[in-house]
Amino acid sequence: MNIVASLRSEITKLTSTRLWWVLAVIMVGYVALCAGGLAAILSGVGTQAGAPVLSDAQLPPLIYSFATSVGYVFPVLLGALAVTSEFRFQSLTPTFLATPRRGTVLAGKMTALVLAGAMFGVLALVASMGAGAAVLGAFGIDPQLGSPDTWAFVGRSILAMALWAAIGVGLGALVPSQIAAIVIVLAFTQFLEPLLRFGASITDWSAAIGKFLPGAASDALVGSSIFTLTSGGGTQLEWWQGALVLAAIAAVATAIGYFTSWRRDVS
Repeated sequence: MNIVASLRSEITKLTSTRLWWVLAVIMVGYVALCAGGLAAILSGVGTQAGAPVLSDAQLPPLIYSFATSVGYVFPVLLGALAVTSEFRFQSLTPTFLATPRRGTVLAGKMTALVLAGAMFGVLALVASMGAGAAVLGAFGIDPQLGSPDTWAFVGRSILAMALWAAIGVGLGALVPSQIAAIVIVLAFTQFLEPLLRFGASITDWSAAIGKFLPGAASDALVGSSIFTLTSGGGTQLEWWQGALVLAAIAAVATAIGYFTSWRRDVS
């Protein structure tokens, strides 16, 4: 079986379960609520005399960035669960019997999940830009939907979500236990990394290290995030450097997972 056949098989596996669309529905609702809510808050504050506000050029990308700043956990979970479910239900056994080249299977799964992550990025952006632009327009603020910078932002956001899905695949290969993978994703993304990023912003030397954390790299790639605003900004990577950091994390996790869990007897 070549990589094209493996990719087709992995896409069929992914779309034949409810996992992808359940996560997608939850993500869209969550992102839309966050983006629309913050747009209303910041737009309302901006109408008050003397209130500190962002410029009209800064506000739309900040609102739209909720697609990645809060939505990125969903492609990570999708990628991790797509791999760990194979171990849990031992569906890898017939797959490996049909395709003895395990690297081909993993490459097909990685490609399928990267595409799924990009699709999640599109859906998250529809949610954040749809809700955000509607609220901004209601307050008389230009949503900048026709700006080239906005569409460059869209492209970088889709890339970020695709890379997050790749990280999820690497995590799933590295930690085949489904429960452990879920706990790691939620604990790191929702608690540990925000604390690390906040702590790293205190001094210059720690900030120089903290910018290589995956969330910070993702924000640098996208170009805007609520975390960057609330933490006071600071030194960030270039967008392409952020992309390389995320890709490197995915590659390292996947490589280690391939040479450990992925090559073990799964029967």
